Amino acid sequence: MQDNWLIKLDLRLGDIPTAFTLLTRLPLPVDHAKTGERAAKAAWAYPLVGAVAGLFAGVIAFTLSSVGVLSDIAAAIAIGALMLFTGALHEDGLSDCADGLGGGKTVKHRLEIMKDSRIGAFGAAALCAAILARWSGYNALITVDWVWAFIAVGAASRLPMVLVMYVMPLARPNGMAAAVGQVTTPNAIVATLLTLILCLACVGQLALVAISIAIIVCLPLCYLASRRIKGYTGDILGGCQQISEIAALATLTTIL
Repeated sequence: MQDNWLIKLDLRLGDIPTAFTLLTRLPLPVDHAKTGERAAKAAWAYPLVGAVAGLFAGVIAFTLSSVGVLSDIAAAIAIGALMLFTGALHEDGLSDCADGLGGGKTVKHRLEIMKDSRIGAFGAAALCAAILARWSGYNALITVDWVWAFIAVGAASRLPMVLVMYVMPLARPNGMAAAVGQVTTPNAIVATLLTLILCLACVGQLALVAISIAIIVCLPLCYLASRRIKGYTGDILGGCQQISEIAALATLTTIL
């Protein structure tokens, strides 16, 4: 964790396309060398990327529903489109961390399992359960015509990634997470405030509950990661995003 609160706040508009490049498959014209240098500093914009991703999924879902497509089919298509938008980055992370944390006898072995591109039983089960839960949540939001909730869920589910990068140590000295780097105190604060603003604008006071629960549900995964691999990896971040999205969807649909 960064303990020096005097770190200079360094925000740039260029961080926004950098964040999109890291978390999506959008073919943005960016300088990849500078993107690598700004990767960790651009984490403040992750919630904004999540909000756009949520808007993308919501527009697809509600457009299909408005022309007569059944809500459950519209929800499935929206999830598929969102996976294309993000390159299934977070889904891949969830399945890998489920395989790695669920198996392996040593820290090294668990990290090797997580790095393996093949999916195991734990990963497949976690991925199926997550997609089913998200499908149910999307279906419920479509049914009540609440497109703005998609934006709030997208933003809220990216904030835990930033907080994990701020609080936890890296599990390995190389890899995607290490290449990005750790988040500073000011950037973590900006990401939190940005998430709060986006969610308040979309779902009102429900934002406070949704964000809080989205963060809290990641604690067991973070605890397990600290015990079994001594830190976080990019896969742990993906797992946090998926768990947080499900929790935010469950919170909003339950309140409805």
